[in-house]
Amino acid sequence: MPDQTPDAAPDRPLAAAIGLALRGRCPACGEGRMFARFLKPTSACAHCGQRWDGHQADDFPSYIVILLLGHILVPLMIEVNRALDIPLGWQAAIWPGLALLLAVAMIQPVKGAVIAFQWSRRMHGFG
Repeated sequence: MPDQTPDAAPDRPLAAAIGLALRGRCPACGEGRMFARFLKPTSACAHCGQRWDGHQADDFPSYIVILLLGHILVPLMIEVNRALDIPLGWQAAIWPGLALLLAVAMIQPVKGAVIAFQWSRRMHGFG
């Protein structure tokens, strides 16, 4: 029989927390907003009071976005170049522009997911 301690903290479901954070919602309650500005999390949820200033996401969201962009854009570039004959000058404008748009669209949800992962696993002061 597993050893049950009376002060054991309840589980925090990872999938639900990440799903809420990807939408910019508080992973703890699902009601409050997670971000005060584009990449600045609120210090605490306005609805449930969960503190968010203890996270340590650092550069990890950027690494995830770069990895995802590479896996999205490289096959797309190969297939578009195989199917269409787009002049090189147009490609020099299209691909960096698309990379920038995708990176800006993905960075906030990915940062929210990293913070939600830390919260659900009680890492970095999210005890």
